[in-house]
Amino acid sequence: MNPVASTLKPRVWTDRDPSGQNTPTYAPGDKIQVFVSPTTDAYVYLFNLQADGRITQILPNRFSRAELIKANTVKAFPGPGDKFTSNIADPGGVNKVLALASSTPLDLSQLSSFKGAQDTFATVSVSGQAGLAQALSIVVTPVKDDAWVTDTAKYAVAARPPTPLPVLLVPALAWTSRNDWKSTFTSRQDTLNGIYTRYLRELQSQGYRLVSSKQNGNHVTANFTGTGAATLSVKQEGKSGRFEVKIVRKN
Repeated sequence: MNPVASTLKPRVWTDRDPSGQNTPTYAPGDKIQVFVSPTTDAYVYLFNLQADGRITQILPNRFSRAELIKANTVKAFPGPGDKFTSNIADPGGVNKVLALASSTPLDLSQLSSFKGAQDTFATVSVSGQAGLAQALSIVVTPVKDDAWVTDTAKYAVAARPPTPLPVLLVPALAWTSRNDWKSTFTSRQDTLNGIYTRYLRELQSQGYRLVSSKQNGNHVTANFTGTGAATLSVKQEGKSGRFEVKIVRKN
């Protein structure tokens, strides 16, 4: 939204797409985590733009204020210890998460408000990306042009629950009794993000919570906390259907 060149460049992505370049699919009721990493110290504000034009302010919210995030560190929303969750809801379509990073705190009181006493997230008074851009231009007026910048990540809300992932050549529960597990297998019906999402969901079902994730080419890594610390590594050999999955858990 800000065309002025700046050394401040935030990056935003969701838990099912560490690259931030794709459009992962969620079903209504699924939990979603958003990750942000700025290139310089910045206060970060998050908004969710629904397919129907409605906008929700994710951060700050009823339980968390916008906080200063140090340069090149990764912050998860919600993160470990947060008192709120973010659940996917209808309608279906492609949504956008917009991250606004500013070198100074911003006052969003004229932009959003809580509709009910029990609401976790505030509702933005305008609709659509164009409306949000116009409203934010007023909010950031006191800030220097090169001291704020935005980034977006997309995700899709499926009208129906997603099709179950194909059964892999690895028994689904083979790794659950081991703290250090590794397997290499071929699945030509799936993608790197598909395999990553499968094991992400299995770890989450065991009480683990995603802390950070990163994609570097054909390699995705993720760190978890919860019943103990855990790491997940998923690699794909080129564009082939051969994958290597490694899970390390510490009590």
